Amino acid sequence: MLAAGIGVRRGRSWAIRAASFRLSQPEHGGATLGIQIGQPAQAAAITDVLSGLARPAYGELRVLGHDMATGRGRAAVRRRVGVARRTARPLPAMRIRGLVEHAARLAGPGRPDRSALAAAVLDRLALMPWAEVPLRAAPDAVARRARLAAAAVHQPELILLDGLLDGLQSRDAAALTAAIRDLGRDSAILVAGCDGTALELACDEVLVLTDGILVSA
Repeated sequence: MLAAGIGVRRGRSWAIRAASFRLSQPEHGGATLGIQIGQPAQAAAITDVLSGLARPAYGELRVLGHDMATGRGRAAVRRRVGVARRTARPLPAMRIRGLVEHAARLAGPGRPDRSALAAAVLDRLALMPWAEVPLRAAPDAVARRARLAAAAVHQPELILLDGLLDGLQSRDAAALTAAIRDLGRDSAILVAGCDGTALELACDEVLVLTDGILVSA
């Protein structure tokens, strides 16, 4: 993933201005990049543009080899990324297993069925004991791990996390960090959030968004 001088709008204001960064996927495993932001809306804007839900206002952005200024490029990327947002609202009474199986519909042809994919990631992230619990009834830390599982279930090349590490107690943050590190062995991961300490623990590198411009931490 390469961003060269990109600008991203959020409503009438600029979430990012003239930002440049790179996130590469090594031959063995992935890399994890953190972006520390000041406002949650900035994390949402970054996630939207990197996942193909929005286009950059200017500059060059390539994700997984695709030009994000084109509709075709954004559509191609949407099929190859996973997204987890802290503020996502599940359907009423949706259970954790159902959330992950629902996300598994993104798996391509020739892959294991959605139940097998969901079971594998639920087991990997130690969520099996919570699988039949409604997401809204689960502890916040468990619900966030479930959203991470849903983002990772189809084994995407890139996982984008919007605010997932913000506002957690140290023990819960450590458990989520361990899950992110584990998934980072297979996928490139970008984490956007306000908690710089949590980002430092979870990521290989952290950039700070200041006045819409990204700088090294």
